[in-house]
Amino acid sequence: MIDHVSVAVSDLAQAAAFYEAVLAPLGLARLVTRESTVGFGKNYPEFWINLRLGMPPVSQSTGVHICLRARDEDTVRAFYAAALAHGGTDAGAPGPRQAAMTAYYGAFAFDPDGNKIEAVTFPR
Repeated sequence: MIDHVSVAVSDLAQAAAFYEAVLAPLGLARLVTRESTVGFGKNYPEFWINLRLGMPPVSQSTGVHICLRARDEDTVRAFYAAALAHGGTDAGAPGPRQAAMTAYYGAFAFDPDGNKIEAVTFPR
């Protein structure tokens, strides 16, 4: 149902390096690079970062986060490790969780601007 998602960033080069590392385990690669935007995806850009000069850090209390599907638990752990190694901060270490309708395995991180991202896989 959702075609693509965009997040605002204050430093495009820093954010592009962060997201290249974080999205690689999930199978997403940089597909488009423009002056103030970078698009990542598998076949077409599904995840965009957009430069917003002078943007203050995003409040961690906005309640907004983006969840991306991972192949398996190892991929979730790789996503999380890449986030912390490339300027992200912990928002929930990899582990099992219970959602409203099913159990899942996920990890959460804040990007360098404070955008909350998650990787998730569902047990079979």
